[in-house]
Amino acid sequence: MGASIFLSFRISCYHFNMDCVDLNSDMGEGFGVYSLGDDTAIMECVSSVNLACGWHASDPLIMQERVSLAKKLNLGLGAHPGYPDLLGFGRRALNISPKEAKTYTLYQVGALFAFAKAAQTPLEHVKLHGSFYNQAGYDLKLARAVLEGVQEFDPDLIVLAPSLSPMAKLGQELGLKIAHEVFADRHYLDDGRLVPRSHPQAFVTDLQEALIRVVLMVKEHKVQAISGKEIEIKADTICVHGDNPQAVWLAMQIKEALLHNGVQIKPLRAFLKGGTH
Repeated sequence: MGASIFLSFRISCYHFNMDCVDLNSDMGEGFGVYSLGDDTAIMECVSSVNLACGWHASDPLIMQERVSLAKKLNLGLGAHPGYPDLLGFGRRALNISPKEAKTYTLYQVGALFAFAKAAQTPLEHVKLHGSFYNQAGYDLKLARAVLEGVQEFDPDLIVLAPSLSPMAKLGQELGLKIAHEVFADRHYLDDGRLVPRSHPQAFVTDLQEALIRVVLMVKEHKVQAISGKEIEIKADTICVHGDNPQAVWLAMQIKEALLHNGVQIKPLRAFLKGGTH
């Protein structure tokens, strides 16, 4: 409650200006008897989920269960392809070719699509995971390969990409639906990239700061980089990491702050248009 009151004084001018944004979280990132995060609780707070497809985490049983729950909650359902790296949770950089990037994407999207089709619920988006996401977001050769793979599979799928990144811009040029993604709990560099996880200031640890940053990203399309410089940003969807120990609480606070400041929380399908969005 204190955070909401604080926000109302800082940005009360937004109260009557309605915007839409998607709130997403990476899900299904356990494996076998191992679990990671409280998926069920988080799925009650967000509007879209990105389900791991078995390479950096997850397995067929987890995929089937999470698809079923996403359908029950009417959430936007997305595939979350990662590198073939269970030991490193997909966060280790791999030197892959564009051909591999394309086939890695197709393989994993196809796997989740099988469960979505069996559950008679649509697969709506694709978001790469971890190192795959970071590398393809700024390497145009990898980005093109991934985007062409998605386009060949289903040109109506929405692709989540780092906000205003080369991948996002290329996807729009190819005519795909691109969702510019921002992060609630991460700091940014001057060039718009995320501060690496290895950096001591990679994460935003102060709740009030995180809430203010999120609302300003949605309402004013800007964020303060770690250097103090204010940079441009575009927020179609906000990620709350499911493996954050405070993920459920953080998602609830972000949702409350956005709603309090006139921002509607909706899945991407409800407001994202074509490739020129």
